[in-house]
Amino acid sequence: MIRRVTVPGLFPPPAYSHASVVEAGTRLAFLAGAVPLDERGELVGPGDPVRQAAQVIANLREQLGAVGSGLEHVLATEVYVVSDRPAVLSSVWEVVEASGLGKGPHSSTLLGVACLGYTGQLVEITATAVVPEAGE
Repeated sequence: MIRRVTVPGLFPPPAYSHASVVEAGTRLAFLAGAVPLDERGELVGPGDPVRQAAQVIANLREQLGAVGSGLEHVLATEVYVVSDRPAVLSSVWEVVEASGLGKGPHSSTLLGVACLGYTGQLVEITATAVVPEAGE
């Protein structure tokens, strides 16, 4: 159902694939950005991008579950981090990688940005995932 491709003529990515191919007829879910808010709308981990990344992954897991999917079915992500420091981006990426997101590995883009939508928000992740048929 999912074929992950690392292109031989390109520099191999460290922990993701260059592309993911899905057969026609497969159901896909396009998720809005998962943010580091708890169920009451409170920001989790103020000033701590690693803690916020963990909350974002937890919220992403909930979003996926609501549509019948899971982290292992993620094809592609965009990971936004409020920072211009590669070490901060790397620390967030370690959380993403450790989460089991996109078992395979998935295709991803990691971006340092100036700001995100909520006051104090440091991390956001958007995702595209396969919604497997029952029993897959």
